[in-house]
Amino acid sequence: MALLIRPARPAEAADLTELALRSKGHWGYDNEFLARCRTELTLTPADVTVRQVTVAERAGRLVGLLVLAGAPPEMELDMLFVDPPAIGTGVGRVLFDHAVAAARAAGARTLWIDADPGAEPFYRHVGAVPAGTSVSPSTGRTLPRLRHDL
Repeated sequence: MALLIRPARPAEAADLTELALRSKGHWGYDNEFLARCRTELTLTPADVTVRQVTVAERAGRLVGLLVLAGAPPEMELDMLFVDPPAIGTGVGRVLFDHAVAAARAAGARTLWIDADPGAEPFYRHVGAVPAGTSVSPSTGRTLPRLRHDL
């Protein structure tokens, strides 16, 4: 089935939040940890209206999302989540490539990524390089920070 990449719709905000939490849960986190992540991973209809939220859809079903933040020359990949059944099917790569193209088109030269430790190998595979660490606002744990030059 073909993968459709399109802007998110405000009415999809709750479904996108649940997709992000399911994707985060793919890494084996317990319910307590995921509850601490909920606020940070929640998208509201207003967020979808004012932020750069893009979805991947297959056969009418949401299978991934990305959120770009910031402004050129440096932008941030604020979120990139793939529904667990679609992990490993190329959805993440298509979304990442879309994020890179959108950031380039906006005039950015750098895309910053604060990655879940489980997702760091994916980002390195698609060309991002380690660039230090950051601290998660929701959990306080240290995350790998990566840079992708555009």
